[in-house]
Amino acid sequence: MPNPPVALPTWVQSVVDLYNSQAHNQFILTGNVNDRFGSGIEPGAGGCSLAEYLQQTVVPRYEVVLRYDLGNGLRIDRGGQIFSQWLGAETPPRNARPAIEFITAYLRYCANLAGLGQTRVKVAVILNDADLFMHGDDRGAEANAAAFLVREWSRDPGLTRHDLVSFILAENLTELHPLVRQNTQAARVEIPLPTPPEIELWLAQSRGAGALALAELGSDLGSVAEALSGTTLNALDRMVRLADHRKLPLKAEELGRFKAEIIERECPGLVEFLPPKLTLNNLHGQEALKTHLRQNLALWQARRLDLIPQGYLLCGPVGTGKTYVVKCLAGEAGVPVVVLKNFRDKWFGSTEGNLEKIFRTLRALGRCCVFIDEADQSLGKRDPGGTEPGVSGRIYAMFAQEMSDPANRGRILWILATSRPDLVEVDLKRPGRIDVKIPLFPTATSEESWAMIRGVGKGRGVELPENPPETWATKVPDLMTAGEIDALLTQIQREAVAGKTSLLDALGRRFTHYLRPVGEAVLWEQTRLAVAECSDADFIPERFRAIGMAK
Repeated sequence: MPNPPVALPTWVQSVVDLYNSQAHNQFILTGNVNDRFGSGIEPGAGGCSLAEYLQQTVVPRYEVVLRYDLGNGLRIDRGGQIFSQWLGAETPPRNARPAIEFITAYLRYCANLAGLGQTRVKVAVILNDADLFMHGDDRGAEANAAAFLVREWSRDPGLTRHDLVSFILAENLTELHPLVRQNTQAARVEIPLPTPPEIELWLAQSRGAGALALAELGSDLGSVAEALSGTTLNALDRMVRLADHRKLPLKAEELGRFKAEIIERECPGLVEFLPPKLTLNNLHGQEALKTHLRQNLALWQARRLDLIPQGYLLCGPVGTGKTYVVKCLAGEAGVPVVVLKNFRDKWFGSTEGNLEKIFRTLRALGRCCVFIDEADQSLGKRDPGGTEPGVSGRIYAMFAQEMSDPANRGRILWILATSRPDLVEVDLKRPGRIDVKIPLFPTATSEESWAMIRGVGKGRGVELPENPPETWATKVPDLMTAGEIDALLTQIQREAVAGKTSLLDALGRRFTHYLRPVGEAVLWEQTRLAVAECSDADFIPERFRAIGMAK
């Protein structure tokens, strides 16, 4: 096997080194396995599939290359004449277990020939989408037998001493059969999403091929590539082709939106990008919090990454605007803010596979904020009990590992939100994962309530006076939340339209006999929990300090 050119990706060089050193002859390739590869190998190269790329770069001198997938069955990509000498007129089987047995028999045949001092045939086997026929959830006899034989390709001395190599391709490691994924004789290599230099090279080649879509992006393709990091080359190719067809050149200011749309399509239902429509100027009150966030954003822009918290915990009663704070941060930060959505799945291994895909995307984005709402429910438990202890425990372990990775400091900022911080695992809240815990509170006084009513109303296009009318000013309640006020304004706007009355009259009637949507006892208990979690007393208004400071 030849040494790879310097320009080849790091993961390819790793595969070649591991094979040339005879440390491994089987490789489990996971991650970005369905992208296009090979841009930059030859001028104007448009890329190829991973299986084809492996044949070009890792096993270019192998006489026989066999490829199997569940849809196409067994294909002889190279060495058909050599293979037919053994195969004869027999038709290769299509089903997984017979096909794996068939390949195993041929590998043993080649190994026996070499052992007898006869012709040595170098054979490579590529299993595409191996999780479809060796899935972690399938423990039946057929899947077990196929997984056992594939594992034997890397463990049987009769095979490993000869020029036989196998590649097992699957997007997510956790979805593979445990006999395969836990095989210590197989090397696990993750293929990352394209790096900015790889994207820049692809953009340069596409522009050189006359892509109209790239004509107005300027000469600094490095900055364009940075803005598009986190996407696949396949997705970028589709974007450029569509823009070419529409004769609409891409604009630099639109790249962030394009990237968000691409990644949301590539990770359907798993992530969502918050649009940068608000800034911290839209956040009413919370002056200590806004100062702290702006200081950290300034450090982030100055690339003092060693001073950036690893993560934040936003806690407080329901409706206090935890998600709103993150939306304001999204516009202020100038970096993507990614919301983790429905990554849990009922199928075995799929939840963990979804998290693998999400984490892989986050690492490729460069700098980003990651928002997880209802963190007490989403992040799993170390000892969960219940009906799915295995899944919840694995979710917890995956988040714990990713959140504490020091390589992510200054690159991925985790923001967790919950009204029940006491239910979030203590280890997930420790420094090194969550460095700053910020409480959010209902209004402490009726004056704060009115100021927030005016602020929320202004955002809805409702102008209210600086002070409420004297006839009912004393009836404005305290302990109001932003969510509660937003719902209240919807109701009184409806009343004003339906009853042909003024907004102030409608508000006055509501406040005369005001019924809270959340009981006051619940508000105070959730406020106490938020105070108890707080990592900086400056975040706590005077009224609430006494209720939870003694931890």
